[in-house]
Amino acid sequence: MKITTIGIDLAKNVFQVHGVDEHGKTVLKKQLKRDQMMPFFANLPHCRIGMEAYGSAHFWANKLQELGHTVKLMAPQFVKPYVKTNKNDAADAEVICEAVSQPNMCFVPIKNGGQQAVLALHRARQGFVKARTVQANQIRGLLAEYGIIIPQGIVHIGKRLPEILEDGENGLPGTFRQLIDRLGNHLKELDKQVNELEVQIQTWHRENAASKKLAQIPGLGPIAASSLVASIGDAKNFENGRQLAAWLGLVPRRNSSGGKPTLLGISKRGDTYLRTLLIHGARAVIRVAERKAAHAGSWLAGVMERRNKNVAAVALANKNARIVWALLVHGRDYQVDYGSAAA
Repeated sequence: MKITTIGIDLAKNVFQVHGVDEHGKTVLKKQLKRDQMMPFFANLPHCRIGMEAYGSAHFWANKLQELGHTVKLMAPQFVKPYVKTNKNDAADAEVICEAVSQPNMCFVPIKNGGQQAVLALHRARQGFVKARTVQANQIRGLLAEYGIIIPQGIVHIGKRLPEILEDGENGLPGTFRQLIDRLGNHLKELDKQVNELEVQIQTWHRENAASKKLAQIPGLGPIAASSLVASIGDAKNFENGRQLAAWLGLVPRRNSSGGKPTLLGISKRGDTYLRTLLIHGARAVIRVAERKAAHAGSWLAGVMERRNKNVAAVALANKNARIVWALLVHGRDYQVDYGSAAA
């Protein structure tokens, strides 16, 4: 029988494969080593292949697509409900094969090597930023034990630390001074790494037409624009802007029953990093808009009159996500008064 659908349970070295025919009958159960994957699928007739969006999933998706197969990636939380028995590799491959066959399944866009490289820059920068914050808080906490208080903000540590180390009357032991000097140098190195990665991201941003187009939207800079372009890929994979906003977790979570609609807070699904960038960018827009006379009477002003600033920031982030979809799909440039001009 011809294999039409295959589910692959990914791993580092051992992969479990489960295949069915057009009638849903199991015709393939096989375990493959890493070096056996490409020869096996190269000799297999073209079929649909499903995988969970785990580590190395995009690599294998690109490799299998080069062989002519149709590859679909799924978020693990959407595959989990199809599990019927205890967990093992064979059972996982079977439920992946079943899940990818569902007509209403939500799929993850497959990223190419260029997109993965840009997102790797973002993830590395994000890691350095977190490490920098941890190091700054550690320095501030250690100095507080000796009665030296530094105001919040990393910039204050850079300004105050040389003065503290040079002050011979603040009662700091020599060993402690050496430690603080070491931690300060580590903080400077982390800050240097963050700045260098930002330069690389901005260089990519200036060379990418779609990223520069998104940066025209208020609340989106080079960091947010480049990460959105690299993560979304082909925006036509989403039917409309609301679907993209839902993919980012910016739409209300529903808990409706008995015909009574109940809307809760945002679902927070999807990429936390992208959602954070959009919401923080919206907060910046709100902070600036409050000081402008032209802000009165705008859509954002109306939202802020009815809701608090946090809700308004999420609403603006949702709106920006829909604008992102429209610009990428239709190839337009951002226009401030687009709605008024159309009316």
